[in-house]
Amino acid sequence: MQAQLAQIGVNIKLDVQESGTLIGNAGLGKLGFFLLGWGEDYPDATDWYDYHFGPQSKTFGTPYADIDAAILAGGTTADPAKRQAAYDTVNKLLLQHVPMVPIAHGANGNAFKASVKNVIVGPYNLNFPYFQTDSGQVVWLQSGEPISLWCGDETDGETIIPCYNIYEPLYKFKFGTSQTEPAMATSFDANADLTQYTFHLREGAKFSDGSAFTSADVFATYAAMWDYKNVNHKGNTGVFEYFGTLFGGYLNPPPAPTATP
Repeated sequence: MQAQLAQIGVNIKLDVQESGTLIGNAGLGKLGFFLLGWGEDYPDATDWYDYHFGPQSKTFGTPYADIDAAILAGGTTADPAKRQAAYDTVNKLLLQHVPMVPIAHGANGNAFKASVKNVIVGPYNLNFPYFQTDSGQVVWLQSGEPISLWCGDETDGETIIPCYNIYEPLYKFKFGTSQTEPAMATSFDANADLTQYTFHLREGAKFSDGSAFTSADVFATYAAMWDYKNVNHKGNTGVFEYFGTLFGGYLNPPPAPTATP
């Protein structure tokens, strides 16, 4: 790629960074030119557009106001036709501004020896593979070490996969599919315009130490990610990218840095 860019007069110096460092620097907007792979977390346009190009995203520098407006229009209506029109506008604006260039659309990259049987691979990182082996030994290889075990402040699949074995969500993907099913919540209700959701929590659930699971624990989890002043709003980078970009911002955010002449 370096050689190909040189052919059109673009000379670059390669700066190889470890996966966690690269993801952190990209999320903070510290990289002007970089190569990063990314896969869908859930089947909706908001996962792509809001995270990468929305007003809370720092990955590609200062957000574009016209792109932000179209993303907001698509993400705040439940009307399929209006959503499609908004995202058609987003696509045209991305071609106009070119904040990023998609290099390839890849398929699932999981591979197994022939001796590994009954493999089931889902469409998302959270659908980690299920398999059987007759040898009694499993060698597991992934593209990087987990960055941390606090999923709220991470975005990489290498972290989310082990986190998904530690934390239980309100809803989860049905194994090997893109369909959701109850987990710590047994059901939910939504109002007509889909702006308010009420989750009904599982009764009798307990933590590993025997303490009871209550709505206060759900509130504490969301508050830690949402509120910059929360005592638990700390992590690897402290950016909590997914929450800010997918839920529309934060409570008590720090003041934006001012430009110096």
